[in-house]
Amino acid sequence: MANVQVIQRHAHLAGAVKLEYVNGREGKVAKAVLTAISNARRGSGEGREEEATAIQWTLWGKQAENAAEYLGKGSHVNIVGRLRNNHYQDNNGADVYALAFTAEELDYLDSRADSEARRSRATAPANGEAKPASIEGVTGQANGASRSRKPRSERQPAEANA
Repeated sequence: MANVQVIQRHAHLAGAVKLEYVNGREGKVAKAVLTAISNARRGSGEGREEEATAIQWTLWGKQAENAAEYLGKGSHVNIVGRLRNNHYQDNNGADVYALAFTAEELDYLDSRADSEARRSRATAPANGEAKPASIEGVTGQANGASRSRKPRSERQPAEANA
């Protein structure tokens, strides 16, 4: 069966990453499923239309575990993977055709602050009481503590600024 490379750029997740452990050749293997939606704009002027493409991707191993930990609904990603055309017969003897998208590369496009804010909103209490939000993304400090990371200008080599 042939594989085709698929690239989905500037996509956002439609829901939470679903992680499960399945039996593999060498014991339990992490498997994650996510749905990524990307929007394309076609045409110009008054006839400009937006077209949404949703793809359900499967991730395996450490990549699946990391995606489940760091990504959530609305996270922005770039995905490179392969499309496989599966053809088999079910228990009744009927032919079944299916497309399977397997991710090989997953780029996280959100900053760490965006990702943490999204996760904290997802775990906020449902009874209407809001948790106090961290102001780290705004002031560079969380709860009065100083940042441990240097500003970008100090991290770049001198020749990069020239």
